[in-house]
Amino acid sequence: MKVLVTGSNGFVGKNLVQTLKLLPNIEVFEYNRLTNKDEIDLYAKESEFIFHMAGVNRPEKEEEFLEGNFDLTLYLLGKLKEHGNRAPIVFSSSTQADLDNPYGKSKLASEQAIRDYSKTQNTKVYIYRLPNLFGKWSRPNYNSVVATFCYNIANDKKIEINNPNTDLSLAYIDDVVNEFLNALKGNANLVDDYCVIPVIYNVKLGKIAELVQSFKSSRTDLLIPDMSNTFVKKLYSTYLSYIPKNNFSYPLTMHKDERGSFTEFVKTPSGGQVSINVSKPGVTKGNHWHHTKNEKFLVVKGEGVIRLRCLFSEDILEYPVSERNFEVIEIPVGYTHSIVNKGGEDMITVMWVNELFDPNNPDTYFLEVLK
Repeated sequence: MKVLVTGSNGFVGKNLVQTLKLLPNIEVFEYNRLTNKDEIDLYAKESEFIFHMAGVNRPEKEEEFLEGNFDLTLYLLGKLKEHGNRAPIVFSSSTQADLDNPYGKSKLASEQAIRDYSKTQNTKVYIYRLPNLFGKWSRPNYNSVVATFCYNIANDKKIEINNPNTDLSLAYIDDVVNEFLNALKGNANLVDDYCVIPVIYNVKLGKIAELVQSFKSSRTDLLIPDMSNTFVKKLYSTYLSYIPKNNFSYPLTMHKDERGSFTEFVKTPSGGQVSINVSKPGVTKGNHWHHTKNEKFLVVKGEGVIRLRCLFSEDILEYPVSERNFEVIEIPVGYTHSIVNKGGEDMITVMWVNELFDPNNPDTYFLEVLK
């Protein structure tokens, strides 16, 4: 299928085009400001489906709203009519089409032109009045407050919040693209006279700023955002796309002594934390037990043995561990335990614990496994 995407260099267009290119048997025609306008004649002749994403939302002159939105729409429809092409059309309008401003008026006029074309040419059209959008490749300091917050905070720039209680309706770009693909398959989410994105998030401006600030802080406090919250998960992915290219890495604090080292990697409020433990040859670590805290050990480098003993028993359980056979050892509560490096090189162990370390309640009590 030959698919035309106008506005292919824009935020929505870029994401849509890259997704369409992943689909089998799809040839994508891209039209944008860098494309020769004459090429739209060829695209209008051969396209079997059209995503009309092109538009202007922040021109230098007010009259450019009509030129970039309404006039371009009329030009495209005229070319389609000229070639007798009744390909279905998805049009990205805006919730501002209900507002009395130049941008909204140009979108409303475009909607009406497309509806009139649909009636006279017997063509399917899908009109989406999109809310505020967020996701990768959105231009910061332009028309997306989420992109601006993510970019500025990631780049150590200030953000401005006039009213933190301002309510925003947001759609994530991947949800938008997925809905557009549903329209491509003839399964658009139609409500009354418009098609809608099924997943919308209503969030206060101050909350967005708070979350993005926490994402930046996660490099130092190591706290991973709550990925069970779909909005937080999508916002975090968005934030990461604005980190400067020379700043993808960040250091961890390695606690070293003669036995080796211990380094916290990531923490989660509800899922515990992961650390990396390095033991020198012949070193024994541990020899303690916990009331509630429980752990999982995975040796990924070197070889050793993990020993466990119930507090009310003299029987010692031994589990050989090695890089040759990845095996997770559960550390139950009420068992004193130790890990011994039996090899001739540093042994590296990935350790998960079910709760964050609390210095006021460490729940760790010294007791040697070997009596």
